[in-house]
Amino acid sequence: MKTRQKTNEKKIDTVKTFREIKEKISKDLVEKSSEQIIEYLKKNSLKLQTNN
Repeated sequence: MKTRQKTNEKKIDTVKTFREIKEKISKDLVEKSSEQIIEYLKKNSLKLQTNN
């Protein structure tokens, strides 16, 4: 039977990361019009997905 070795790898906290992304987007989009929000999303969608 194989035993697992514990490693000191850093684990990603996806819930925390997702909350941080949502908070950033919310702050950036406060009091913006629909057109401004659409432009923001077009410009920043890839950056938001790859931001660590």
